[in-house]
Amino acid sequence: MSQPPLVAHIIYALGTGGLENGLINIINRAPADRYRHAIICLTGADDFASRIIVPGVEVIELHKQPGQDFGVYRRLWKVLRRLRPALVHTRNLASLEMQLVTLPIAGLKRVHGEHGRDIQDLDGTNKKYNLLRKALKPFIHRYIAVSKDLQSWLKHTINVPDHKLRQIYNGVDTKKFKPCQLILENSCLPSSSFLSPKTVVVGTVGRLAEVKNQGMLIEAFNHLLTATPQLRETLRLILVGDGPLFQSLSDRVRDMGLSELVWMTGDREDIPELLQLMDIFVLPSLAEGISNTVLEAMATGLPVVATRVGGNPELIMENHNGRLVSVNHAAELAGVIAQLLADDELRQSMGRRGLELVRETFNWDRAVAEYLSVYDEVLGIRQHETTDNRVQGN
Repeated sequence: MSQPPLVAHIIYALGTGGLENGLINIINRAPADRYRHAIICLTGADDFASRIIVPGVEVIELHKQPGQDFGVYRRLWKVLRRLRPALVHTRNLASLEMQLVTLPIAGLKRVHGEHGRDIQDLDGTNKKYNLLRKALKPFIHRYIAVSKDLQSWLKHTINVPDHKLRQIYNGVDTKKFKPCQLILENSCLPSSSFLSPKTVVVGTVGRLAEVKNQGMLIEAFNHLLTATPQLRETLRLILVGDGPLFQSLSDRVRDMGLSELVWMTGDREDIPELLQLMDIFVLPSLAEGISNTVLEAMATGLPVVATRVGGNPELIMENHNGRLVSVNHAAELAGVIAQLLADDELRQSMGRRGLELVRETFNWDRAVAEYLSVYDEVLGIRQHETTDNRVQGN
């Protein structure tokens, strides 16, 4: 009996993040008799890897050094020769160039996913990056975009032909993320007085990095309190996540005199419970693919306010399940939050509509089936073949 084909997923690092969360969800939910999986991290992996519940998934760290580390190509080559995967799946620009290492391997199939862009290339127009993307395009058998926005960019800017393009939305675990009147124990809160029955909580979840732009939300929060000082009695802000900007954002909160009203939680495992503390979810990013945290907030029944970038307009319908605002416009964001603060019924109706949308469209079972269908298609495997008669693509 032959083993199922092996997919080698090459990513920059395995840590807290939307891309990484999606990868682990796919691996955990995929039928074990369809594909085997290995994760190759160009840098390293942290405790996030413990979320993999499928046995036999090897997580390999290549410990790439900052800057140009030519040794990482040799280390990757050795790993690929040992694993002998049927298919290599890279994600985002950081791992795309690793497909160069795969070119000498006869019969190997290649899939590349675009999940969003970072601060160095917010709009996908960097000439050097796009030259690399176009140079590798003939060797990539399929591209997967998590949003229609990224799909359009791949088609019109990178000139990827339609037959190579697939757009697959992320899913969300609606059993884990759901509406609930749950309140954390006081010991989990920054102070026993942080929340009260009259408190309204604005919150966000995400890595504290420049592209996520949490500073805009802090500015909007301060704008609200300056315009309406009495809100200090009832309005609270929760920033969930850690990252390189944690200290600078914390300093800004302190300098604004907001330390008692803002809770910066750091990295947390109890994201569903923290979302249940919130009344309004805000995503102030400079760029996005399809935000897992927006989907999780919608699954929790929250109205969402997000910047009008990337895939956000695909998730948020204006005045239906949330609002869209301009990038880096704190006053506009403050005004939208103020409107939602003043209308409990509007917040609740938006939250209900977002929950309905998630349940109808953003299902992990469907997402996993679509990913596996791409692998099947590339490897020439009929969907109903069993592992007994399946032929590997290499």
